Amino acid sequence: MHATFSAEELAFQEEVRAFLRDNFNDDMAARIRDPKTFKAATIEWQKKRFDKGWVAPGWPVEYGGCGWSDTQKYIFDSALAEAGAPDVPPFGLKMVGPVIYTFGTEEQKQQFLPGILNGDTWWCQGYSEPGAGSDLAGLQTRAERDGDDYVINGTKIWTTYAQYADWMFALVRTDNSGKPQQGISFLLIDMRTPGITVSPIIAIDGEHHLNEVSFENVRVPVVNRIGEENQGWTYAKALLSHERTALSGIAYCKQVLNNVRKLAADENDDGQPLLNNPTFQARMADIEMELMALEYTELRVLATVANGGAPGMESSLLKLKGTELQQAVQNLFFDVAGLYGSVLPADADLSSLGHDYGDQARREYMYGRACTIYGGSNEVQKNIIAKFGLGL
Repeated sequence: MHATFSAEELAFQEEVRAFLRDNFNDDMAARIRDPKTFKAATIEWQKKRFDKGWVAPGWPVEYGGCGWSDTQKYIFDSALAEAGAPDVPPFGLKMVGPVIYTFGTEEQKQQFLPGILNGDTWWCQGYSEPGAGSDLAGLQTRAERDGDDYVINGTKIWTTYAQYADWMFALVRTDNSGKPQQGISFLLIDMRTPGITVSPIIAIDGEHHLNEVSFENVRVPVVNRIGEENQGWTYAKALLSHERTALSGIAYCKQVLNNVRKLAADENDDGQPLLNNPTFQARMADIEMELMALEYTELRVLATVANGGAPGMESSLLKLKGTELQQAVQNLFFDVAGLYGSVLPADADLSSLGHDYGDQARREYMYGRACTIYGGSNEVQKNIIAKFGLGL
């Protein structure tokens, strides 16, 4: 990425901004934030991007990707942040989609990729279990072969958006002999299959993002397996690299920082705007400098992927530093809210408080405590960096 944009890149930037002005507004943002309208509004937003051809910047062109340069991807993400527009949920487009077009059969590509692109099919991830989270090789959900089906029994946990999902991509154990990683297979599971039970888990922000998913004699066709039996660990590692890159949260951090800057300019701090407070300014500057460094690291990773490579140790670095920065901006947002971020009764009239962002600041702060855990805890990422990056 260059410090200045070419004339073509500036024209693309204006095209993106115009698209966002025409297709994303405060009403859509409010509907995406509301759990009652979240799925429908998110699908509507994805379809707008799909109709424009801008829904899968990281995909190869032959599968529906945009064919953008790294600079164009940067411009697009920055414009999303400026507009306060969210990205689409990552489970289809950024996780299972790349696994399917890389390792799947032609039939699987034809069946699943169109719905992932246009938003008609929603996915969730079946990785973690009550006894296997960061130590994913310890998973025990069992899939036994019975003719043309696998019969699945077990439990997945912390399954984000399982209550909305049409399909799950899951790691299951198909062999107990040998090393734990060698007996795992990667299956695509229709969530409407008999024997699947989705139980809500209410997070500390008071919202229903997470679930426990139980399988009792659930039959899944063998044709829904990605790749070879017992080789799922290979495909899972590829997916986790893409997932951890997606979890860097750079666009999200930019959105929150822009919002915090506006709020701090209006917030009173002993007769002066909070934004003028030297300590507050220093905290903002520290976060912005680290965010800029992380952004350039992500661009280098994108360049590697665009040239046919795969995210390696760098994906762990992006996940590690990105989630730490997410927590830093959430802390800052929560501090600006101050007492207005206190826990309130469910029926409290927030409009009477004088601020309308305190509840949002508290919820984002609470939910953000988990971001250094999901996708592989940051302690695990440090081990990966030490081993593959530093040779320790």
